[in-house]
Amino acid sequence: MGIQFRKDERFRENFSYVNSDAGVLRFPFPFGEDRYMYSVNIEPHIPGGPTPAFAHAFDIDEHYIAECQERAMVLADDPGRCQVLPHMMPAQWDTLELLMESLAADYPEHFSLDKDGDTWRWINRPLGIDQSFVFGKPETLPCAPFEYITRQAQGDFTLQDQRDDNLFVDGGMVTTQADWSLDFDIGMSFHEWHGPVPLAHETGVFDRALRFLLRLQYGHPVRRLNWTMTINPRLDTSPENYPDWGPDRTTVTPENVAEKVHLRVELQTLFRLPRSNAILFGIRCYLLSLKDIERVEKWRKRLHRVLTTLPPELAEYKGLTRYRDTIIAHLAPHDDGAELSPGIQPDQTVLPPA
Repeated sequence: MGIQFRKDERFRENFSYVNSDAGVLRFPFPFGEDRYMYSVNIEPHIPGGPTPAFAHAFDIDEHYIAECQERAMVLADDPGRCQVLPHMMPAQWDTLELLMESLAADYPEHFSLDKDGDTWRWINRPLGIDQSFVFGKPETLPCAPFEYITRQAQGDFTLQDQRDDNLFVDGGMVTTQADWSLDFDIGMSFHEWHGPVPLAHETGVFDRALRFLLRLQYGHPVRRLNWTMTINPRLDTSPENYPDWGPDRTTVTPENVAEKVHLRVELQTLFRLPRSNAILFGIRCYLLSLKDIERVEKWRKRLHRVLTTLPPELAEYKGLTRYRDTIIAHLAPHDDGAELSPGIQPDQTVLPPA
């Protein structure tokens, strides 16, 4: 049986976002230890691991249709959220091929791809798309190939061009970002793009990451988890729309913290592309409310410990300072200090009632 999609969710204004019990347990909880410090934490992106979110090259879940609808709304308001510099056209076709082939192979009940030479037929059943086109000829698609296929995927994507022993953000589809702007960052080098991150530069994290990524091989993608927190289940927390979401941080109280605060996790994947030699950087966003985190004993205890020991610089960078103490106070009565198993996997297969 295929994925049961939720079609009526909203990630803005009158929020209506719910994770099923299975959706809660498949959440890629980012903390494998009781303390957190920014690190490279890259591993091979191979099927399997502690969460079903790692099972396929690109994760599709129950929120797929709603998230694609949200992307379309963001782009209608601000088409600049998708930009690709002219020299990146080969990388656009690389991305289209990678996503279409991966989705068709991993979710055949929902997607299919038929090839007759350069004439391809792409079927996306959840979104009702049946498109024939000629690979390599952008005029045969409704829009540029990178925009066309990333409109049909969850999460954000950037294209990194490799030159002069560096990586440059030379394209992207960015509608679900955690307070950064493609319009501002496009064309930046690797260190320029990561400039605002505290503590990591001093410890050489980004120097090591760049050296590693410059050697990334085709057919050997890698992944890592990153995290922050968001008030309300809002995907678009861009600088451009800060007036819409920034004030939400002032609305957290002891009474509403469990419903309002959401752990926001990014499954970041990096793929070397075959024709262009560019790197596709996928940034897949997941949201889980504090109320649902509390249903998993290991996660609620570990989150309490991580937030209690989080360096002030990281708390400030992630925008948690206004409400971190409220979360800690809420979780403290539920943490008995018992030793927890290492790793991010939940410690249960059944959840108590919400």
